[in-house]
Amino acid sequence: MGIGDDTAARRLRLLATEFTTPARRGSAEVAAARPAHPSAPLNLGIIDHMRAAVAEVVGQVRETAPDAGPRPEDDTAVYAWWRDGTAHLDDDAQQAREAIIYRQSLEHAIAMGDHDVIRPNLCPGCGCVGLMWDRLRRHVACVNRYCVDDLGLARTWTLAQVAHHHVGQKMLKKSAT
Repeated sequence: MGIGDDTAARRLRLLATEFTTPARRGSAEVAAARPAHPSAPLNLGIIDHMRAAVAEVVGQVRETAPDAGPRPEDDTAVYAWWRDGTAHLDDDAQQAREAIIYRQSLEHAIAMGDHDVIRPNLCPGCGCVGLMWDRLRRHVACVNRYCVDDLGLARTWTLAQVAHHHVGQKMLKKSAT
């Protein structure tokens, strides 16, 4: 296993089991007009998110370790398959792999509506704890009033940047011990 745990796989499994069915409407909406067409029996946005995540992992495995063997049937097993198939790669390649897995773990949590997963991460700019998810821009923003860009606005980061910084910090701690 990599430096992370199996959080990405657990969150992907949770998405598949709990977040693919559309929300049921309560009795307060009974008087509302009925749609002309019934809604999809699954949450298509979550299905698309899950497929894209698995396709990204499969593409990365095929690119970095073409001899990794067949893709697992269970979508949640692709992360372990990726780690097993690329365990022989150098530290930089493994760090890049772990950053993608961590980014996907954050994306899975955000897809479930859990934006608090961003807060414990350290800001890549100032190193403080206090990041927040900006839903409109789909970026992470630092709340430290001294962590600003050239225009004086709060610095923002992509999930990939936050994941890369997070995994880099973990790798430093791992190599220091």
